[in-house]
Amino acid sequence: MNFRQSLKYMTRNRQPLHAEMMIKVCGMKDADNIRNVAALTPMMMGFIFYPGSPRYAGDLDADVVRSLPGHVRPVGVFVNSEEHEVIEICRSYGIKIVQLHGEESPAMCGSLRRQGFTVFKAVGIATAADFSMLSEYEGCVDMFLFDTKSPQHGGTGCQFDHSLLEKYSLDVPYLLSGGIGPGDIDTVVAAMRPGMAGIDINSRFEVAPGVKNLRALIQFILSLRSFNEYESDNTPFWEK
Repeated sequence: MNFRQSLKYMTRNRQPLHAEMMIKVCGMKDADNIRNVAALTPMMMGFIFYPGSPRYAGDLDADVVRSLPGHVRPVGVFVNSEEHEVIEICRSYGIKIVQLHGEESPAMCGSLRRQGFTVFKAVGIATAADFSMLSEYEGCVDMFLFDTKSPQHGGTGCQFDHSLLEKYSLDVPYLLSGGIGPGDIDTVVAAMRPGMAGIDINSRFEVAPGVKNLRALIQFILSLRSFNEYESDNTPFWEK
């Protein structure tokens, strides 16, 4: 079962338990920190190829990404890059998942997907109206990433109103982002809805831009996964 098939299985055939939630640690750029975080077994690790970001990974040795253990999937994060640039960088770094944070069109997303990439589209959320234009991406993306809406590209470190997720009705799964920090286990659990495949964490786990606090990550990941001890095999936790 490949990553895309696994994603569909987790989010459509049944709802994942906490222990199965996708955890994506984004904004990595330091080789030693990357190796240490990979040992914590997140499902995905994000590398930002947007020159305007303080977490820009374009200077990182491609072998560091290519040598990630097989259980950690690298994700290339782009902002309004040309399609050929996305493809060239991903091929250089051995990346098969792309996350698009700009104004990329459904046509571009669909084109990358047809070329074998798994495509995530990041969307800033401020009100329920921000969900209204997402239907045009159905069939063109594998997953959305919901973040706090901001005029700047990328995360703000601030949370949005997770109750807005009640208004999301498409069949495309999503990752929850937006200012998730070490003390937000209860917030993440309360935000869980059908269709939420996992979470994306970044700046609030850092000791410096692009360098993650390992102790905070360990405590957070273990605490999140510990909720599985209280879940039955058949009843989603949001129905209890």
